[in-house]
Amino acid sequence: MFEPRYYRNFGLEEIARKVCDRERLTIADGEKLFACPDLNAVGSLAHEVRKRLYGNQAYYVVNRHINYSNICVNGCRFCAFSKKKGDPLSFELSEEQILEKIGANGHDLTEIHVVGGCHPDLPLSFFEGLIGKIRELQPHAFIKAFTAVEVAHFAKKEGIAIAQVLARLKAAGVKMMPGGGAEIFSDRVRSLLCPEKLDARGWLDCIRQAHEMGIKTNATMLYGHIETRLERLEHLVALRELQDRTGGFVCFIPLSFQTANTPLGAMEPPTGVEDLKTIAISRLMLDNIPHIKAYWVMLSAKVAQVALYFGADDFDGTVVEEKIGHMAGAKSRQEMTRSEIEGIIRDGGFLPVERDSLFRKAGRDFLETVDSKV
Repeated sequence: MFEPRYYRNFGLEEIARKVCDRERLTIADGEKLFACPDLNAVGSLAHEVRKRLYGNQAYYVVNRHINYSNICVNGCRFCAFSKKKGDPLSFELSEEQILEKIGANGHDLTEIHVVGGCHPDLPLSFFEGLIGKIRELQPHAFIKAFTAVEVAHFAKKEGIAIAQVLARLKAAGVKMMPGGGAEIFSDRVRSLLCPEKLDARGWLDCIRQAHEMGIKTNATMLYGHIETRLERLEHLVALRELQDRTGGFVCFIPLSFQTANTPLGAMEPPTGVEDLKTIAISRLMLDNIPHIKAYWVMLSAKVAQVALYFGADDFDGTVVEEKIGHMAGAKSRQEMTRSEIEGIIRDGGFLPVERDSLFRKAGRDFLETVDSKV
């Protein structure tokens, strides 16, 4: 039985009481959790919330990532993916190449995840046409595409409002947006690492507009570089406040910084302890965002499996081909099969549940009706 008095030795008794009584935690509470030397004490609080919400269920999705191009007008200092046009490591997939990749999976996909760099030349009409062709090829798949950064880039390039871009993408078939590009909202960090990128206020405003148009999104936080733990907590609270207003966030994904091939390559990446503590505290602080993802691509499958005991309830999915994390040195595989993911979840002591992008139960029968229900 959950007993708040157990946490007295760690200085967390009042926080444990709040968790027990379902009270909202403050930034000061988050600082105490980060300062706690006992990882298991912090993790057990997050696991209590996770069990309360989902019992022993752990979710995953049969998905395919498409990174259409890494050519980008931004030059984020933490990014190994972004390249300028003409760089020998740059790439740009044609519509035919993208459709060929998606078609190689047959009709077994539940979700197609499309993101890329802020390309200087590709017009919004290219992406509208692409989404339409993907819908024709995979009519039952859920298309989750384009970060807030990409959407703002499309608006700037076309000389139209963000709301117009969102409306056109929604009409084309985008049903949800991923949460990338949020990085860390701190103006201090962004001025040093990504001054060319859409700022925090712009990111939050774009997401707000998407939510108000009925487009659900995820949210992310890139941690483990030059940010402070306080800046992580301020990032979480900003997401929580927007969720209070819109209710449009589905899942939060803490992204463990990958250092290789970046200007920050001399830094040590986050440790497993820091990964698990950040995931746990995210679960505790984000009381209004339903799901927390253990993104195995960045964490490794082993750490992601353990993270299911530290507040995470989602293992992501099959992925198939991922370039953003792997160009930065991620050591994980490029893909997993459905059976491999289910095995990892079961070996961790959880019940695997296949889901769609909105965390509704999925499966082969589900695929026959998903398009009419969204």
